[in-house]
Amino acid sequence: MYLTKKTYVKNWDHNTDKFQVSVKLNGEDYVSIQPERVSYIDEEIMYWRKQNAIHNWFVENCQEGVDDCREAYVSMDDIKKLADLCEIVLESKDGALLPTSEGFFFGGTEYDEWYFEGVKETMEALKKELSNCKKYDEGYPTYYYHSSW
Repeated sequence: MYLTKKTYVKNWDHNTDKFQVSVKLNGEDYVSIQPERVSYIDEEIMYWRKQNAIHNWFVENCQEGVDDCREAYVSMDDIKKLADLCEIVLESKDGALLPTSEGFFFGGTEYDEWYFEGVKETMEALKKELSNCKKYDEGYPTYYYHSSW
C-alpha cells in the first residue's frame, strides 16, 4: 500500500522559475539520467503493511469502491480528510470511525495496538505532508494511492 506524490518539474523556456534536477550515486552524477529530460519527480509519502482500515478508506473514498490495485488519484482534500479522521479516531479510541476490512493478506481486524499505531503513523505522515506542501493550488504536486497484493 503506497501513497505517492508526483511533482511536475519540466523546465520550459518560458518559465521564469526553473527547477534544478540532479541525480547522484555515491556523490557522482548518475550519467544515465539526463536532468534536462526529467519531467516528474515521484516520492513515496507513505508505505503501509496490513493496514486494512487505511486501505479500505482509500478504496471507498478515492477508488469509487472498487478494489482493483490500480493507481487512484488522491486530492489534497482527501489527504486532509483522512488525517483529520485519524486524529479523531486516536482521540476517541473509536475504531469504528475508520473500520477494518477483511481480505487476503489484510492482517487482523481487531482494534488493537497494531491498528492504533498504524492510524497514528498515518496521521503523522499526512499532517507532515500537508504542512510541507507548497503551491498545491497551482496544480502540483499530485498524489496517488495504489496497492499490490
